[in-house]
Amino acid sequence: MNNGWHSIKGELTSRLDGEIANQLVSQVPLIGEVARYTINSGGKRVRPILLMMAAASLGCTERKATQLAAAIEFVHTATLLHDDVVDSSSVRRGSPTANERFGNAAAVLVGDFLYSRAFQIMVDVGEAKVFRIMADATNDISEGEVLQLSNIKNIELTVASYFEIIHSKTSRLFEAASMLGGIIAGCKSDIANNLGQYGAHLGTAFQIVDDILDYDGVEANIGKKLGDDLSEGKVTLPMIHALENGSEADVAAMTAAIEDSGQVDLDSIIKIFRRLRSLEYARELAQREIEAAEESIANLPSSTYKESMIEMAKQSVSRVN
Repeated sequence: MNNGWHSIKGELTSRLDGEIANQLVSQVPLIGEVARYTINSGGKRVRPILLMMAAASLGCTERKATQLAAAIEFVHTATLLHDDVVDSSSVRRGSPTANERFGNAAAVLVGDFLYSRAFQIMVDVGEAKVFRIMADATNDISEGEVLQLSNIKNIELTVASYFEIIHSKTSRLFEAASMLGGIIAGCKSDIANNLGQYGAHLGTAFQIVDDILDYDGVEANIGKKLGDDLSEGKVTLPMIHALENGSEADVAAMTAAIEDSGQVDLDSIIKIFRRLRSLEYARELAQREIEAAEESIANLPSSTYKESMIEMAKQSVSRVN
């Protein structure tokens, strides 16, 4: 473990949490209650911390970076609130989801509030490039979510299509966060693009590992039931690999599991994955993304923040939650 990374993460998280508290202001008590419930429910703060580290790696520790980091966290939280309603999820991070506790209407509307609050913060920051990056990113995220929805129970989903989905719905916000860190630090466009590539590769790896943990994690660690993706009809990377490499009997069993919304013996599906090494295949692809992420920032000046970005990337593959 990199003690420097943990120290920097703690310092940045403390600063971020203070900014979130300052920005999360509303005259409607329910908005603050629902938003704080979701934001404070154990999230990793990966995206906003990534923005702050990218900025700091270029010598910028101004409040503007922390403000934008809070905006990134608000956008991410909004997507979670909306996703849980769409997926009819009742548990996230080991606790009832906001829609389970407060109802679907409150969850959706507070998600809308967080989106709009994020853009108010961007107005306060006053950087023109910020608006374009975030407008494009939030649009792509929405498209990615719809694309995923349109491929529910699609057993013919390809690896290429899977990567298209996760790039839009997950990687784009990582990419935007990294780029914004560079832009707020006043870096040149090539450095901002390199930071964006770092974030995109990291976000892709992060999503792949999430999809692995859905079958190979520990429920107490991941804060939800194993097999949630299967029960929701989501065909993720381990399943795609197994469908492409399994026997007729394997494919029939997995197809039935997908069509029946996971109402089968989950262990039997996991055994197929293990026999075909589908989980190992997915983890290898995640590792390649991490290597590409590290290469993207190779030319950044040496600093403890750059080292922490590299450590952050490495830990994203070995994480258990």
